Amino acid sequence: MSSQDLTLLRLRVVAEADPGAIARVLERFQNINVLPRRVVVEHGTTGAIHIQVDLTGLSEQTLTLIALKISQVPSVSHVHWHRA
Repeated sequence: MSSQDLTLLRLRVVAEADPGAIARVLERFQNINVLPRRVVVEHGTTGAIHIQVDLTGLSEQTLTLIALKISQVPSVSHVHWHRA
């Protein structure tokens, strides 16, 4: 097992309260055949949704590219990732 397989990366996304935003975030991982360890979605008090995606087995460079693509979605207001 490589250290990449054991490293937990967490993607956080803030988007408009649109159910389609959840699908648009998750489709990025489906396109590269990656199954997240966990996905949590919360409807915030300000009308936004907060999406958290936990991943292992993915390089930081790949997650950076995915985050950039997700940030281009019109309903998304904020995207970042960090090691968990």
